[in-house]
Amino acid sequence: MMRGFCKVPVLYQRDYQSGQEGYTLAAVLLLGNDEVIQSIVPQYRTDAILRRINLDRYDDRDDIRTNLIESYDRLMEFVAKHLPDPFYLEKDRRISLRDQIFREVVTNILIHREYLSGFPAKFIIENNQVRTENANRPHGHGMINPADFTPYPKNPVIARFFKEIGRADELGSGVRNLYKYTRNYSGGVDPQLIEADIFKIIIPITPQVTPQVTPQVTPQAAEQDNLGKLIFFCRTAKTAKEIMDYMGLKDRKHFRSEILNPFIDQKKLFMMFPDKPRSPKQKYYSKPK
Repeated sequence: MMRGFCKVPVLYQRDYQSGQEGYTLAAVLLLGNDEVIQSIVPQYRTDAILRRINLDRYDDRDDIRTNLIESYDRLMEFVAKHLPDPFYLEKDRRISLRDQIFREVVTNILIHREYLSGFPAKFIIENNQVRTENANRPHGHGMINPADFTPYPKNPVIARFFKEIGRADELGSGVRNLYKYTRNYSGGVDPQLIEADIFKIIIPITPQVTPQVTPQVTPQAAEQDNLGKLIFFCRTAKTAKEIMDYMGLKDRKHFRSEILNPFIDQKKLFMMFPDKPRSPKQKYYSKPK
């Protein structure tokens, strides 16, 4: 037997009463093509909605009816498209608060759903919060408190598969991280996880991290937003390394050729020592002194 093979969840089983063999529902949901999934669980879909201007309908939407691996990718793309990612350091390392929070949220609505229900899962981005809803087999009712929370795997095979591919944490640790990072993302406000027949997660978004309301965030608008943040960051002179760390960049050559030098040429950034551009003491600032 191949080393590590025993870690792979059981996706193909034999019914010992009938003698029949075949793929499990978990296997179909995880890896099946769209036609097979819809033929077996036609009610299955995840509705990703942006609702900031048109509150009666939506400003953007992704109707997701594909397997769980691709569903995860599409939901995270929807998150990246419409939610801000404020600068945040954990110890001396920059991490993405947005990814830490919504990785857990997205994983939760995919792993812990009751897939035989006709209720479609929803992921809704609003002006002051993100809200999710999915059908559930509750093991209690009411608000979940991480201090006395006892995790229970609703779909253990799917949960184990997500853990093995690095998209889920140990059962229970994800909830604790969700509380920890949401407090930093929302200015100290806790998320809400509500256990019932319809499981709900509410992630508050404070005005400080809510992007300007537009029907669609274009790449040009995102670029301007990043430029504005960088210009503000450099109101106090910064070294090249400080700017790279702030932007989460590693490739020094790319940073200089594609960002730093063009910004200097366009007079968006200025050198403290313009006569010595390669000085080890060189710093850059956004307004001439």
